[in-house]
Amino acid sequence: MRSCLLFAAALLLASPAMSQTPPSALPNVAPWDQAFLPPAPAWNGPSRALLRDAADPWVTGFEADAAHDFSPTYADTRAWFDKLDAASDLIRIEQFGTSPEGRPIYAVIASKDGATFDPNKPVLLAQAGIHPGEIDGKDAGMMLLRDIAFYGKDGLLDQANLILIPILSVDGHERTGPYSRPNQRGPRNQGWRHTATNQNLNRDFMKLDQAEMQAVMGLIHKYQPDLYVDIHVTDGIDYQYDVTFGYNGEDGVWSRSPAIAKWLDAAFKPVMYEALEAQGHIPGELIFAIDDRDPKKGLNDGGLGERFSNGWGSAAHIPTILIENHSLKPHEQRVLGTYVFLEQALKLLAEKSGDLRAAIAADRALRPAELPANFASDETPTRTRPFKGIRYETFDSVASGRPEIRWLGQPDAELWQMPFYGSHPTLTLKRPSAYWVPSYRQDVIERLRTHGVQMETLDAPRTVAVEMLRLVDPKVSGRTNEGHVPISVSDVRPEAHDWTFPVGSVRVPTDQPMGDVAILLLEPQSNESFFAWGMFPEVLNRVEYIEAYAIAPLAEKMLAADPALKAAFEAKLAADPAFAADGDARLAWFYERTPFYDQRYRLYPVGREK
Repeated sequence: MRSCLLFAAALLLASPAMSQTPPSALPNVAPWDQAFLPPAPAWNGPSRALLRDAADPWVTGFEADAAHDFSPTYADTRAWFDKLDAASDLIRIEQFGTSPEGRPIYAVIASKDGATFDPNKPVLLAQAGIHPGEIDGKDAGMMLLRDIAFYGKDGLLDQANLILIPILSVDGHERTGPYSRPNQRGPRNQGWRHTATNQNLNRDFMKLDQAEMQAVMGLIHKYQPDLYVDIHVTDGIDYQYDVTFGYNGEDGVWSRSPAIAKWLDAAFKPVMYEALEAQGHIPGELIFAIDDRDPKKGLNDGGLGERFSNGWGSAAHIPTILIENHSLKPHEQRVLGTYVFLEQALKLLAEKSGDLRAAIAADRALRPAELPANFASDETPTRTRPFKGIRYETFDSVASGRPEIRWLGQPDAELWQMPFYGSHPTLTLKRPSAYWVPSYRQDVIERLRTHGVQMETLDAPRTVAVEMLRLVDPKVSGRTNEGHVPISVSDVRPEAHDWTFPVGSVRVPTDQPMGDVAILLLEPQSNESFFAWGMFPEVLNRVEYIEAYAIAPLAEKMLAADPALKAAFEAKLAADPAFAADGDARLAWFYERTPFYDQRYRLYPVGREK
């Protein structure tokens, strides 16, 4: 028995989630149950005073764990919140969705207003567990709500309201184990990144495939948060920062919501940095390394894609913060940093919500004639930025057969001066007056409605003058992505049509706050569009054909009847030897110029109203 206990203790101490310094190999322990992550710098910040003793009647599962390296199950989390709800008039639980496996998706609401919010109070929506292994926000939120209910922090609700989604991906949360997040230090029980349907919810903010994301949109439209905080944990390189966060438009770069970005730069970020630093944390901007194996090559902004929370928030004109706590810092340190962040965000909203709401209103009134889209990383750095790095060395890896990086867990006393690469648009979309979506695409219509896009639904057929887009050489991806086979098209040919849309079709005006979202979803060249996700594959199928014995004599009649056609054919033969040698291609050339050819082949069925 004693040897079994010693073996179990060795396993616990050797867990990658627990270990700070890699020990020598342990006998009879699998390699993946021994420490392999880089060491973490020692930390003992003032925010540790927020922790409650295990004997406290309202201790959380995270705090009750001696190592603070545990996060409770879905059932235990819900039971704890139910108990909190029953004991405090400030707390209530609201189910706002159901997962694919049938689990309730719920929010915990802290308010002094009762069932109906005072519209003058700003609302903070904090979302945890969109990636369930990255669960810091749940444990931090439990502590903060407990302290609001019972330990003197109810004043935070005098001028603001808090909504916490403790676990968004509830099914992924319950696919738990010690082997979910190999790059992350704790908790020792981690949920799975994807949902029960193997989908990444943090790629679903635009296409809205998943029940979880559709439910979130409903919650957002119901409560209209003034600030939306999406809480994650990083992968990637090591560095000194423990709480990094960002938003589109940071540091004055381009944003779809420039007034909001300006407020976040001037009023939000400095105050958050000050609060975190006062509690012993090291806040930093959200960054991504150009090369994880050569970190000093530089940093980039990760792109500005709307499929992510911060990109969607910029397009929807909802102030959205993406938190990425550092994966190599201990779970305790990350959770406490998140607590400090959320508490200070509530205080700041209470103090400065008037200016923020003015910025939101200004951005929602914008109707740009052109929308930059499809952002790509710049080839040259836009600036140099100081960076608090961790010392490292390289070693020759037997496994990879090349040099690999070894992080040493030692803060570099010298600031790194890092090249920083921004992003630039590769496409500009023009704003039409409206789009027309045919009634047979109810899936598209319902997703637009879920986004809160305003539309007119036809109660009778209507013929309208629209511009339809002929897709030029669309490309089907050779791999799947999030349950779809993406399709790209770099060129489109506008065609004027008088098109009859049946009953149930919708007209989507772009003169509305969600107009930018509608444009990005309905323009086929946008890489965030429904088309790009492969949701209109039917337009790539050509219907009917003509036999050679029919088209060959018909082609001769066409040549005789149309000198311009004959000249074009002869020019094609002279310019394209491969075409000239391909009898089928030659006959197809004529078929495409007859009225028998499928006129809707590669014709995108969403109309544009100028």
